[in-house]
Amino acid sequence: MGQRPRAHNDALQHALKQADLTYDQAAAAVRIVAVEAGESLRTNKSAIAQWVSGAKTPTPQTATYIAEAISRRLGRTLRPSHLGLCAPGQDPAHETLGLALGADPVDTLRRIGEADINRRRILAGAAYSVAAAALPLGMDQAIEYQHRTRAGHRAGQAEISAVRDMVEMYTRIDERHGGQHGRSAVCQYLRSDVADLCRSSFARDEDRREALGAAACLAYLCGWKAYDAGEHGLAQRYYLQAYALTREAGDELHGAWILRIMAHNGMDVRQPQRTLELAETALSWVRGQVDPATEALFTVTRARALAHAGRGPEAVAQVRQAQDLVLRGEPQALPFWASLWGSPRATVASHTAKTFKELGDHTNAERHYATSARSRDGNGHQHQRITALTLAAQGHEQAAQGHLEQACATWTQSMDLFGGVRSKRAADEVRGMRQRLRSFERRGVRPAADLDDRARSWQLSHT
Repeated sequence: MGQRPRAHNDALQHALKQADLTYDQAAAAVRIVAVEAGESLRTNKSAIAQWVSGAKTPTPQTATYIAEAISRRLGRTLRPSHLGLCAPGQDPAHETLGLALGADPVDTLRRIGEADINRRRILAGAAYSVAAAALPLGMDQAIEYQHRTRAGHRAGQAEISAVRDMVEMYTRIDERHGGQHGRSAVCQYLRSDVADLCRSSFARDEDRREALGAAACLAYLCGWKAYDAGEHGLAQRYYLQAYALTREAGDELHGAWILRIMAHNGMDVRQPQRTLELAETALSWVRGQVDPATEALFTVTRARALAHAGRGPEAVAQVRQAQDLVLRGEPQALPFWASLWGSPRATVASHTAKTFKELGDHTNAERHYATSARSRDGNGHQHQRITALTLAAQGHEQAAQGHLEQACATWTQSMDLFGGVRSKRAADEVRGMRQRLRSFERRGVRPAADLDDRARSWQLSHT
């Protein structure tokens, strides 16, 4: 609970009026932003009324959620100080950290990584910024990057290869066991060894660019781990700095890959305002410049973005193009940054399923989730987390069609793989599964009770 302010908060009241938000609507919008940051709030219209009247002030963390909620409505960036929620110049210290494409992404990543490792609340609960999602769009010039080197430290291909090997190892662990395994170790490796590599001097400029590219891969992995923990605002900051590194490296294709990830991130948090632009920009950069399998990964991203934009027929046509491309491609031809994440056929099938799900086509969504799960190598165990999540999603599509016993059988396969997975997304899926199973039990579906007991035990051991 904050201290009593001196006066009625005219700035907040004016912003709410401009945004045409009732207190009920404002409270709902704040709760949505908080959920995207991995926090559950009980903000209601009474809380909004108290903040406007000056009877109370929100916590600094909640103030950032209020600012983001109103910013989305107005289409411009507001800070807590603009809304009278703190004094000018007193906005939370980490509120804007990483939400810019500035002159030194290496230093920014050091600071983000340090805050991540120490679980600093203001960054761990950072809000996803719709305005920041547009930052890479329309950037025609390379970022002005102040390359600083450590005196006496030289590096070359051997050091770059070591980083790539570490990225591959950490990614395999992530895909098998979930994003929360080794998270601090990955962040520490980025802010120490990899940041130091980027500060090294190189005999060839090509080596420096490759080092920046390897760092971008690790920054993306850190973002992915934050995303898997439900911390979408933090993930966005990592992705933006990964993109800045690819720009400095002069690698437009790798940069397009990060834009693709940012598009998916926006869709996953149900904030698709910029996702179609991001997906289309990414695809335009790689079309005809990469192998067919890699291009398919970008094409299916645009398909999903079209579905979110309500352009169903175009989305389905784009899906067909992605499917044709991936069948003509060879996984061995994928660039390093795309090859880290497993079978392109499985990825295309998974995002095809998400596209049909957005279009309300549960039959096709189920079919493509099943294809994706079958396409993972090693019977799913090498990609245990993503296969388990895919099967869980398939079960939900079966349930949506009324195929209740089939859904239970699919969810049983999913639970077989969820065993040692540490992931908030896994926890969310199991919670959603249990909600559906309760209704199954009331309808007399025999496997539902046993599966619900198993899911409950998993929850208790993964709290």
